[in-house]
Amino acid sequence: MAADIALPKGYALHEYKIEQTLGIGGFGLTYLATDSNLNLKVAIKEYLPGDLAQRGEDQSVRPKAESTSDSFKWGLSRFLDESRTLASFRHPNIVRVLRFFEANRTAYMVMEFVSGQPLGEWIRSRRPLDQSAVLAIAGPLLDGLDLIHRTGYLHRDIKPSNIFMRDDGSPVLLDFGSARAASAGTELTAIVTPGYAPIEQYHSQGQQGPWSDLYAFGGVLYWMITGKRPVEAVARVRQDMLPPATQAADRKRYATELLTAIDWALTPHEERRPQSVGDFRASLPGFTGTSDQKTLKVERSVPVSTPATTLPTGVSFDRETLKRIENELARHIGPIAPVVIRAAAKKTYTVAGLADLVSADIPDDKTRAAFVKKFSGDKSAPTGDPTRAQSAPISAPSNIDPQTLAKAEAALAKYIGAVARIVVKRAAAKARDPGELYLLIAEEIEDKDERKAFVRKAISASGKD
Repeated sequence: MAADIALPKGYALHEYKIEQTLGIGGFGLTYLATDSNLNLKVAIKEYLPGDLAQRGEDQSVRPKAESTSDSFKWGLSRFLDESRTLASFRHPNIVRVLRFFEANRTAYMVMEFVSGQPLGEWIRSRRPLDQSAVLAIAGPLLDGLDLIHRTGYLHRDIKPSNIFMRDDGSPVLLDFGSARAASAGTELTAIVTPGYAPIEQYHSQGQQGPWSDLYAFGGVLYWMITGKRPVEAVARVRQDMLPPATQAADRKRYATELLTAIDWALTPHEERRPQSVGDFRASLPGFTGTSDQKTLKVERSVPVSTPATTLPTGVSFDRETLKRIENELARHIGPIAPVVIRAAAKKTYTVAGLADLVSADIPDDKTRAAFVKKFSGDKSAPTGDPTRAQSAPISAPSNIDPQTLAKAEAALAKYIGAVARIVVKRAAAKARDPGELYLLIAEEIEDKDERKAFVRKAISASGKD
């Protein structure tokens, strides 16, 4: 098929000489070519949607019929728009678009030619990968993917064959032929690579977004650590047949934190997945940084004994204890369990209290009671001083007086306990007045109705004083 529609070897396309056909897809073909001016190898993508167009004897590309003419022209315009956007990307782990142009009544995108191996070939002789190697690949790719999403685009076809390992060992994300702008309300075409495409990409009305690329990325990580491609998304809808990474992977080689992050990304329902690269990256082991700069610090090896996890309450829970609660909770609410645990751990000081707090996400009353009972007798206690943060005086802006802060702390403590002091302190640094202070701290109250009642009552009381 490629021989029938591809440009012939030796064909001159401006200053580029076609060397061979690298691949063919639904939107066109990719060639290896030589830039005769610079004597440089490049990859060239040609817009030729097989369902809509065909090649003539003069090598020009034309719609197959009058009925496909409008669709072909629309796609050609989109191809040029996307080439223009992708050419603006400057990231070491995203294939670089050097230029684009129109010729043969179609369009071409010229990209750097990446010398190396597809991830599938590269990994074959290196299995099983250590966790540090997995993170060394994942980190740079996530940085590149974050740039794509912040520019307003989705890749939509992340899979092992679209990830190349350069000769220097660095990964690069290839093939943006399926990339589209992630505009709200936009109908996106179906793009499916079984095992890596999320369910919303199987039809044009699916709610595609950054979470869609993260599903595919999670699928790649699952394949890297287990050696198996994930079960196709459509087969997971009624009854999920995919063994979670926490069960399928080598637990001695990979930290639970990494495995649960992968399972989270592979959640079938898009609203329950990480919604951004930042969300996903923050759940990976070795994550460091702030909201403005987030990176992965590659670990040299997976530690045999995991250190305690220090939380904003000023205490440190033993990591193994948290793992036990996470694993048990995951049986009832799925891979989102670690996220629920981390959020709840900010509001409690005891293992039993933590278990009781997270049990609210278990829908069945009997199951919830059994879960709480299982950890109610846990005698392991967190280390550190839970009053450590309380010893420091609250530094408040001049427009919020200490008495108002004390009342806000007492009111919030009824819902979240002693950690209310820390929450109020942080909110006070941002709030311009007491009303805004109460709105900020109310976000810590889980129940929506209680949150609304808290705001009404607190602001009312504040106004009387």
